[in-house]
Amino acid sequence: MAARDFMPPPSTDKVPPVRTPGGGHSFVTDHGLKPSKEHEREHHTVNPRPGSGHMAARGRLGRADRAPNFLSSDDALTKQIVSTHAPDMEDLDVRPVLSIVEDIMRLARPSSAADTTHVAPTQSHVDKLDDKVSHIPYHDDKIYHTTEHDAEIVKVLAYPINKTSCEIICKCSGGGESHAITMDLLKSLSSYSWDAKVVITLAAFSINYGEFWLVEHQYTKNALAKNIATLKDLPDIIAHAGELRKKFEAVLNLLTQVLKVTHCIIEFKELPPLYISRESPEITAATAHIPTAVYWIIRGLLTCASTLLNLIGSGHEYVTSTSESWEIQNLAHKLSVILEHLQDQLKHCKDLIERKKAEDAYIAFKKLMESAHIDNMKVLRAMIRSREDQRPLYHGSRRTNERLEELRLKYVLLLISDLELPHEELNVLHLIYNQHSMRHEYEVLWFPIINSTTSTASLTDPIFYDLRNNHMPWYSVDNPSLIEPVAIRYIREVWNFVHMPMLVVLDPQGKPSNLDALPMMWIWGSAAFPFTKAQERALWADSTWNIQLLADAIDPRIPDWIKENYVICIYGGDDIEWIRKFTLAARAAATALHIHLEMLYVGKRNPKEKVRLCHEVIDKEKLSNVFSVTEYYDYVWYFWVRLWSMWNSKKQMGMTVENDRIMQEIMDVLALDSSEKGWAVFSRANFEITKGNGDKLLPVLENYREWMYKVDHPDKFVMVLDEELKRVHPDHHCNRLILPGHAGYIPERVVCSECGKTMDKYVMYRCCTD
Repeated sequence: MAARDFMPPPSTDKVPPVRTPGGGHSFVTDHGLKPSKEHEREHHTVNPRPGSGHMAARGRLGRADRAPNFLSSDDALTKQIVSTHAPDMEDLDVRPVLSIVEDIMRLARPSSAADTTHVAPTQSHVDKLDDKVSHIPYHDDKIYHTTEHDAEIVKVLAYPINKTSCEIICKCSGGGESHAITMDLLKSLSSYSWDAKVVITLAAFSINYGEFWLVEHQYTKNALAKNIATLKDLPDIIAHAGELRKKFEAVLNLLTQVLKVTHCIIEFKELPPLYISRESPEITAATAHIPTAVYWIIRGLLTCASTLLNLIGSGHEYVTSTSESWEIQNLAHKLSVILEHLQDQLKHCKDLIERKKAEDAYIAFKKLMESAHIDNMKVLRAMIRSREDQRPLYHGSRRTNERLEELRLKYVLLLISDLELPHEELNVLHLIYNQHSMRHEYEVLWFPIINSTTSTASLTDPIFYDLRNNHMPWYSVDNPSLIEPVAIRYIREVWNFVHMPMLVVLDPQGKPSNLDALPMMWIWGSAAFPFTKAQERALWADSTWNIQLLADAIDPRIPDWIKENYVICIYGGDDIEWIRKFTLAARAAATALHIHLEMLYVGKRNPKEKVRLCHEVIDKEKLSNVFSVTEYYDYVWYFWVRLWSMWNSKKQMGMTVENDRIMQEIMDVLALDSSEKGWAVFSRANFEITKGNGDKLLPVLENYREWMYKVDHPDKFVMVLDEELKRVHPDHHCNRLILPGHAGYIPERVVCSECGKTMDKYVMYRCCTD
């Protein structure tokens, strides 16, 4: 809505009202609508009581034959309103006064029409009133006292409030013109801020409004109130309460809009200047319409005051014979339009403030993360919101809530993920966590990152609670809503979390010592503690390419086979016919050469339906060892994720396939897995090791009789097999290496493990379906 839409009307109200027979006025609404025919008939057929016409005229505000149009483009009246504003005092906190006014509005309503709509509190502080106050009966003689009554501002504004109350009565009783009276009040309140003008006028009106209904409430049981009610002719009004209900509803609806707009104006003043300057374009644009809003609020209050005065001495005939309800409805609509615009502007300002607050909080959080601390408590408290008496951590094994202090001066491994945490990662982490021997030195803490739009839903999210309660034996944040938004932003922007789970290590002082410890965890388990880069380099320095590095952690049987000096074969692929031929040939050669051979099937890097079927056939036909049929997927996944973790770890340390043998061997296995046929690695315990693809291995093993004479001792089997494999050069071969798109580092040059030539590089898009 353009600014001009909020310009007050031109001063057409000064046009004298048009008299109608019977002392009434003709009236045209803001939209040019005249009263209905039924209303006109009612207007001309009801005869006022003797003498009532004079009193009614004194109680009415004069109206122009054309009502002011809020959407007028004429800004003449805007300048008039602003010209009355000359504040000469500091901003006043008028909320205590407004709170008392709201209480009056809530308590004052027709006692004879209990179901009549009344003004509802419009702010949260009203909802928080003591239960005794918010549920009191409307005819109770008790006096209820709140802290607002003791506020200094109430005493400071008592005089201008009562002075304005008298002015309203005098000016409305005098039958003055509504625009002129509104401008007079604005001039008399010129030294106050816009919000103070409104609250003073509203409080002044509430005095008259409250006194009116106080007499009505008490006249049947209090002699003083009865006498006053008699002089005001209130019993006659009450006798016709049903006929007046629509009038009361219209007034109360207007007062509700007045209160809402008043709160909106006060909220503009309360915006923190630290984040938004009073001279900022956003505030200037938004508050440009406040003078107009103040004008219409005061004018609306004058109309309500005039309506109450009209009831005195003129009775119900006056009410049913005038068109004031049309004006009241128009003013309520007008204020609702103003309210909608001001609320939109206020929301825009608040959004701007929240963004600035969030930016300041984020900068402070980054500084905290980069600073040195004596322990990790400052960092953890900045990441997890909790009160002093709150236990924001949940321990999955003990099923208890714990304080953050449980993690003081410990290494904290933050497991960061969303709710789509792969179950195989959870299962393997669970296995490693249960096996580690340094649990007292570090703790794992699950840090669930959930989209901000769903954080409220996470309070009852069954997926979150199932993961927390049934799959996390370590610590978890009790609920995702406890994680500070600045921490989530930092994790996304600085630690680059997107979707894939990551394990960030915080040292005992809260400093991040490793932003991606999962590769170390997969490769070495708890032996990688404290998961630093120095420890990673030391572990690699002690590592060589052997069966222990390749597969030791994936199956508890492998360490035993190594100890017994067995020949170990790790093989993969999803061609079940090749697997049958290969395993039978390998076992036949081993039997003939008196070799103790143990074989283990590890499937493929992306295990699909074929791998599951192969697993079942191998187990059923006893072709070789397999993983547990019910958990095979987790172990197959673990074998390949360890291989990729080794690749990434070496890559991050600056190693390449050209200068590092382990990295070259890893790439060879990945290339073997990319082939259509199967592959295998043979190793004597932890010593000699060789490998080959299916096209080379099967013929060599099937023709073992041609070279078995070289194996004069079982320990020479792998060495001789390696020599035979190197002698085989197929006329045609095509090795492939498929790297996932998220691998991060893609080497410029890859050498074929078969012929030593540089492999060509292509881009391939593949649907990983069987």
